[in-house]
Amino acid sequence: LKKKAALVSRLLSKTKCDLHKLEEGPPLQAMLSREEGLQYYRTMQTMRRMELKADQLYKQKIIRGFCHLYDGQEACAVGIEAGINLSDHLITAYRAHAYTLTRGGTVREIMAELTGRRGGIAKGKGGSMHMYTKNFYGGNGIVGAQVPLGAGVALACKYLGKNELCVCLYGDGAANQGQIFETYNMASLWKLPCIFICENNKYGMGTSVERAAASTDYYKRGDFIPGLRVDGMDILCVREATKFAAEHCRSGKGPILMELQTYRYHGHSMSDPGVSYRTREEIQEVRSKSDPISMLKDRMLSNNMASVEELKEIDVEVRKEIEDAAQFATTDPEPPLDDLCNHIFYNNPPMEVRGTNPWTKLKSVS
Repeated sequence: LKKKAALVSRLLSKTKCDLHKLEEGPPLQAMLSREEGLQYYRTMQTMRRMELKADQLYKQKIIRGFCHLYDGQEACAVGIEAGINLSDHLITAYRAHAYTLTRGGTVREIMAELTGRRGGIAKGKGGSMHMYTKNFYGGNGIVGAQVPLGAGVALACKYLGKNELCVCLYGDGAANQGQIFETYNMASLWKLPCIFICENNKYGMGTSVERAAASTDYYKRGDFIPGLRVDGMDILCVREATKFAAEHCRSGKGPILMELQTYRYHGHSMSDPGVSYRTREEIQEVRSKSDPISMLKDRMLSNNMASVEELKEIDVEVRKEIEDAAQFATTDPEPPLDDLCNHIFYNNPPMEVRGTNPWTKLKSVS
């Protein structure tokens, strides 16, 4: 009976949603089954361990170039996915490893992409910021540029009439971009089934939200678009808010905006130590009081939904999966130069591509 017990989490006090242009919001109670809890725990731990391994490989110069890590924000990705379907669509910025995992990518494929190997999810040619799976339109390297693309995906959802929606993610650093406000306007005019989600991790690169934005109420930024502000460190809050937002979109009411208040433990990218604009004490305080994995773990243990041994067993399995993936990512061969121009187009006959000068010709195969 204990194992089948369901946890009732009261989403009150600090976890209550703030609303904009909405008469009512998500429910103030959420049910969590044992199976769901264990699945969420495993997925979040996999994300955390994967990002820590990426940090290690980057410092060993095995991963090169841009690399933006997601540790600390795991409840956002897992909570969002728990509130929508895999047949729905998702697009995000360049902090994309976790979403590649939730959208169906494997740890092996993600790690191999980070190291630029043939077994990578983009065949070693995309790297950290450019990973894709079915219904996942990737990490995008240009700040804010994924937002109008996501609205385009939502337009396709409406045009095709499949009752699907697009989740369009961006950070607080991108929230002041003009193209985002243009997109709000078009999405609202056309009543597109689009959930705009601002993952507010408090810093855009090294600039705090207070120094970058005249208004930090990002959930109100849509003006004429309804909005929610949610505790992005609590997976149940994120899940319930996403379910509410998805229902809003599917019922033909048009777009909705969500702000997830979250936190990243690493710097903006691997080239940012992350402690010149905030203190180590601040980071440690968030880790000790609001860590999304610890909060879920404590909840499950205190409600007799899982034992310490069970969760430790999951930790061991996750560590092994990450180590195996890292081994693959460091031994799999790099793609040959002949593959450089392949897959420019989908399902096209072979074609020639100009190289670095007019006399160099390269072959492209779909």
